[in-house]
Amino acid sequence: MDTNLKGLTSQEVSRRVAEGKINITSNLKTKSIGRIFRDNICTLFNAINVVLLAALAFVGSYKNMLFIGIMIANTTIGIVQEIRSKKSVDKLTILSEKKVTVVRDGRECEISRDEIVQDDVVVLSRGSQIPADCIVCEGECKVNESLLTGESDLIEKKVGDELLSGSFISLGKCYAKANKVGAESYAAKINDEAKYIKKVNSEILRSFNFIIKICTFILFPVGIAFFIRQFGINDGDLQATVVSTVAALLGMIPKGMILLTSSVLAVSIIRLTRKKVLVQEMYCIETLARVDVLCLDKTGTLTTDEMNVTDVITMCNKEEIGTALASIAKYSDDKNATLLAIEKYAKGQKHIGCKKFYPFSSETKWSGGDFDNGKSYVMGAAEFIFKDKNKYKEVFDTIESINDTVRIIVLASSEKSLGNGLPDDITPLAVVLIKDKLRENVNNTINYFKEQGVALKVISGDSVKTVQNIAKDTGITGAENAIDMTTVKTQEELEKAAENCSVFGRVTPQQKKQLVIALKKKGHSVAMTGDGVNDVLALKEADCSIAMAAGSDAARNVSQLVLVNNDFASMPGVVAEGRRTINNLERSSALYIVKTIYTIILSVFFIFFHMPYPFEPIHFSLVGALTVGLPSFVLALQPNKNRIKGNFTYNIIARAVPAAFCTVLNIIGMAVITKFTTLAPDEYSTICVYMTALCAYMLILRLSYPFNALRIAMLTVSAVGIVLGCVFFAGFFSLVWLSVDGLILFGLLSAFTIVSFNLLYNYAEKLIEKNKNKYK
Repeated sequence: MDTNLKGLTSQEVSRRVAEGKINITSNLKTKSIGRIFRDNICTLFNAINVVLLAALAFVGSYKNMLFIGIMIANTTIGIVQEIRSKKSVDKLTILSEKKVTVVRDGRECEISRDEIVQDDVVVLSRGSQIPADCIVCEGECKVNESLLTGESDLIEKKVGDELLSGSFISLGKCYAKANKVGAESYAAKINDEAKYIKKVNSEILRSFNFIIKICTFILFPVGIAFFIRQFGINDGDLQATVVSTVAALLGMIPKGMILLTSSVLAVSIIRLTRKKVLVQEMYCIETLARVDVLCLDKTGTLTTDEMNVTDVITMCNKEEIGTALASIAKYSDDKNATLLAIEKYAKGQKHIGCKKFYPFSSETKWSGGDFDNGKSYVMGAAEFIFKDKNKYKEVFDTIESINDTVRIIVLASSEKSLGNGLPDDITPLAVVLIKDKLRENVNNTINYFKEQGVALKVISGDSVKTVQNIAKDTGITGAENAIDMTTVKTQEELEKAAENCSVFGRVTPQQKKQLVIALKKKGHSVAMTGDGVNDVLALKEADCSIAMAAGSDAARNVSQLVLVNNDFASMPGVVAEGRRTINNLERSSALYIVKTIYTIILSVFFIFFHMPYPFEPIHFSLVGALTVGLPSFVLALQPNKNRIKGNFTYNIIARAVPAAFCTVLNIIGMAVITKFTTLAPDEYSTICVYMTALCAYMLILRLSYPFNALRIAMLTVSAVGIVLGCVFFAGFFSLVWLSVDGLILFGLLSAFTIVSFNLLYNYAEKLIEKNKNKYK
């Protein structure tokens, strides 16, 4: 050990452990697996279904118990999704390295990161991840804090400087004393702040929950009144009363709608997986399709981690320039993005031996060396190498004439050594232009979002000029509206900047989060991309969060979407998948709402009208499977890239009302006709089932337009299935053959229904379109 530092003694370590000054981060508890099961099983929705199931079992009507399958499927999907969310939160961690070297009792030893105590002396060298907030007490190093701050440049650290947990040592070696451990460290605070299960921001889910709450509120008083009324009508026949009451109550809750949504979203997840997109939260597919502001991280999203030399403006022999660049790249230990670009450019050029190399420092802003050919070569910022602007007017005129958004460095030579600083007789050799490498197809992706009316904002820890140049190169609208966030002092200034600016530089992790909150406060739906720890808080706060797979573990774990191939160009495909899902679910959900509307109205009607309820649960099993279940699933998986407009709840109810109204009109009409004719109760019930199926089928026809091969096949299967069920399995489904009078009545009602339904549906479509135009 080449240091005089002795570190802590064993007794001092034990005392700090007893005081709790140890590097164990706080773990915020999430739900246990047992509680997740309880919360999803013990719901009002399930309780209602279990009671109805028990009632049917009590009276021996077993064939009417098929609805229990939907309840089991809904519960299972809910449990699986919440367990996935729990696991994602539980594994959220920023620090990935497990073993560290510390100095204790005068010698170096290796311990677990969690065993570090306050005031421990930690040995850090190139490649080490800093395990706790430390103060450098011996040595020097350069630190990569990009995952924490977003700044891509290496930060030089000397004795007395602070090292932040979660950052990496890129160059050098040092001994540092841990001054903040465990929950007090920088990384742990970010980690803990991001450790919560975010409430799903889904309009579909909110719409469904609203509908189910309304139905549940209606269900109890109507159900009780309905049971009492039917018990009297059926002369105390408990089985007939229970069966009709269960049929009425089951129809009030669109339970299949949630199952359909979960199933369709699951299919979307599989489709996106094939496109190298990992979906970690099911409803984020919908959220991304609705966003109107997309916040982009610069590095990793718009650019790769690489830089390229785009041009070299020569001022002397071109061969010497190649040799000088190759030689500097050869002997420089500071392999940052700039040096790697120089190294790649000079590949194949011969290099010469070096007597002494002088690394880059934040004070000098240059690096170079004394080489075996008797010359010294230096590379760096022009204003630091050529301090006399009049003497080197040609160099500065050349730089002034460069209009491209590039990083500019100059190359120079001298006959004297660099040991005493830059010589006076320095000679310019070249101006080197270096540029961040944009991701492939990033311009096409940016144009796609611009065409879709999505505002793009670039938020980065880099300098505002660097970020602005990248934004301009990618074609982001409003790139000229840039702000250095170090100048923002108040919340009011931040909120104003969030709305008016498109480029944000020198942004801290907290400011990123505050910018997202400010945008949401203005009514925007916000998506955020990122790959570093500095993005975690903003990613967690965003309505939809997207991370690159090559980024930090924390960013990946906290994000709802992960681009496995690290390709921002995948985003339009995700948006398209979301649009397909939402638009098709909007169409399909109308099929479920139809039954809810007409069941509630009819239940209330039959409380006051002295006749038995015409339906049994088994009727809905037949009609529901062939006019709701199968069609809704097929329609929900069809291609649809239309922009999402209008209110989801309004649109599905508007489409459902025509079919529900016609159904109610038919059933009430049949009840009145039967009251004053000799039509048998079984025929009355059968015609009611037929008319309900016809109304539902008419809605399927309209929702299936424009027709294609799959939709025609679905319509055929649905029609044939209903006919076969009514003809060959009539007894099982509690149906009877119609008499001549019954057939005539059915024909007249069918003709009336077809005409009235189409008139009503055309009017509903006009209302929907008018509503959508409000959201342009």
